[in-house]
Amino acid sequence: MEGAFVAVTTATPNRWAIAWAGVLVMILAGTVYAWSNFTQPVIASFGWSATQASLVFGLAIFFIGIGAVVGGRWQDKVGPRMVTITGIVLWGIGNVLAGVGPHDVWWWDLTYGVIGGFGNGMAYITPVATVTKWFPDKRGLASGMVVMGFGLGAFIYGFVLKAIPGWVALSKDAAAYADAKSAAVVAGTPFDATAHAINASDIGAITSVLLVSGIVYAVVGGLCALLLQNPPAGYAVAGVTVATASHEGSYTPAQVLRMPQLYLLWLMLFVNVVAGILIVSNAVPIILELISKGVTDPAAIKALSGTAISSYAFVAIFNALGRFFWGAVSDRVGRNMTMALIYACQVVIFFLLPNFHSVPLVLFAFAIILACYGGGFGTMPSFNADYFGTKYLGQNYGYIITAWGLGGLVGPFIAGAVKDKTGSFSGALMPMAVLLLVAIVLPFITKKPAPAPATA
Repeated sequence: MEGAFVAVTTATPNRWAIAWAGVLVMILAGTVYAWSNFTQPVIASFGWSATQASLVFGLAIFFIGIGAVVGGRWQDKVGPRMVTITGIVLWGIGNVLAGVGPHDVWWWDLTYGVIGGFGNGMAYITPVATVTKWFPDKRGLASGMVVMGFGLGAFIYGFVLKAIPGWVALSKDAAAYADAKSAAVVAGTPFDATAHAINASDIGAITSVLLVSGIVYAVVGGLCALLLQNPPAGYAVAGVTVATASHEGSYTPAQVLRMPQLYLLWLMLFVNVVAGILIVSNAVPIILELISKGVTDPAAIKALSGTAISSYAFVAIFNALGRFFWGAVSDRVGRNMTMALIYACQVVIFFLLPNFHSVPLVLFAFAIILACYGGGFGTMPSFNADYFGTKYLGQNYGYIITAWGLGGLVGPFIAGAVKDKTGSFSGALMPMAVLLLVAIVLPFITKKPAPAPATA
């Protein structure tokens, strides 16, 4: 793989080692996408509403956007290593504090949502910016590869949770609780929470999982972050220098803020995030709702909950594969056409999904949605670098990532509010299809700016 690499000095690091270190950091940060595994357990264990449970995740995503802006600006000044270490440790601390503290919504909003999300954003932006700079010849593929790690986080974490007996028991009890509560909402009768109370050992599983997870994130992620660094001055690959790849210069963050392209790219990512994260934030309960339609036996519901957990653990990999796949596609057909295709695929699936109730069909639909959701993140770093250059990539891309943060609040809120009001998530699916259909126009009205002057 290094045949095309033209070393500047004998001390120039191996760019693939740096890329894989970035992927590992992203896997650990990407476990935030496994939140849907926590949705029903925290609702049943702590007496939260679906809206409250969704808001914890939404706040985490929102502060990922804030952390990305701060981390991007900081890493443009000091390099990626310290920023990544700080971010991944904060992500770990947020998990630990949520697990060992009170079971109140405000505490989880503060720890998992604000502290953890902010650190996660810092840990996210730095590997993306760093690896993109190391691969001026394969920008879409490289950025897709590193953000693929973020999608892999939920896939791997899902299988880890499935291997923990205490967590499996909790998930089944929580599924029975959720089904009984939904039935009460639909019937318009009071819900007797005491009849479906979660026991102490179930609640203890939540604490143990978050405590161990947070420690692993901080230690393993910190070690991987030590390998991250920017390419040296004059770095070139296949005869292409970083400066040449960015059109002999880069737009400064101040200049980018005055360019309409920034806001169009922001809007493109925002729409994709709102649609995708509506599914991601509540994937397990949505899968269970779809495949258990018409099932009334509590024992059967419990059995299907295991299927829902396993199903999401399987299809979560498409969040990762989509980042790599669509990033590579964008190198061939262009970023604009790629985003239009991503929207079009989701329009069809969101229109059809409410009518899917068999496990294979539901998994197929979720695989497409997750691949397209991840594809937005696999394409957007290269979009940013193509339009604005790589010198200020951290901060400039951080601006766009705020769309992820806001979309992360909007999507889960819509899902939770619809569920609380109607007892079902299905009512949120058709509006998302319409939104995506309208958004297809965005890539076609977004034009690439003139190259920045070399002195910018």
